[in-house]
Amino acid sequence: MSTVLITGASSGIGLELAKVFAQHKHSLILVARSKSKLEELAEVLRQTGVEVHLLVKDLSINQSAVEVFDWCNQHGVVVDYLVNNAGFGDFGFFHESSWARQEQMITLNITALTHLTHLFLPQMVKRKSGKIMNVASTAAFQPGPTMSVYYATKAFVLHFTEAISNELKGTGVTVTALCPGATESGFQSAAAMEESKLVKGKKLPSSLDVAMYGYKAMMNGRTVAVHGSMNSMMATGYRFLPRKWIVQVTRMIQDKK
Repeated sequence: MSTVLITGASSGIGLELAKVFAQHKHSLILVARSKSKLEELAEVLRQTGVEVHLLVKDLSINQSAVEVFDWCNQHGVVVDYLVNNAGFGDFGFFHESSWARQEQMITLNITALTHLTHLFLPQMVKRKSGKIMNVASTAAFQPGPTMSVYYATKAFVLHFTEAISNELKGTGVTVTALCPGATESGFQSAAAMEESKLVKGKKLPSSLDVAMYGYKAMMNGRTVAVHGSMNSMMATGYRFLPRKWIVQVTRMIQDKK
């Protein structure tokens, strides 16, 4: 039985990914800040007969990734699959934002993801097997006025994933960038963007839809997996438009109604 480590597992896409992996009988290591939410989820997942470990960690704090890695080594747990899902966004003008929140976002969305990958990847390469999913976003394909840092962090995730995927050819290890669009996940509330034209009044895909799609893409070894046909078309189409237009259109979509 293989083991998967999922960060940001207490809500949204991470929670649904945990359920999907449990349904496929993978053992689970779930990482998130909320102990109560993790325990509630673990109670449900254990009913499927899988082993569930909980790690209460805030990955926006430096060295938390090392603590997760050390726990796995100390307990003799081999991580076959790593899902770097933890992340958050922030809505508003950069010059009016809290630097503490922007720094926290960069640390979680970029540093923790990259550090965990760097820690667990050598073991996978040595075993000649393993899979990593980095949850990016359709935000990765263009700049995002009013969410500038968030869009930039997701561009990093996408480009980082594509680069190391190329490096890993022939090793038996694959890396997938999952790129969902706006999703019914609680992300919008956390980012204070409920009034944005991007989400207000829209019927959004569910976190479960995205999780099922992401699981399949990861297992198939896809490098870039954009959820939704329209999102995929837009991600491709952006390559052929002037950058100035793309930024203007993104600003128009992001603005509040």
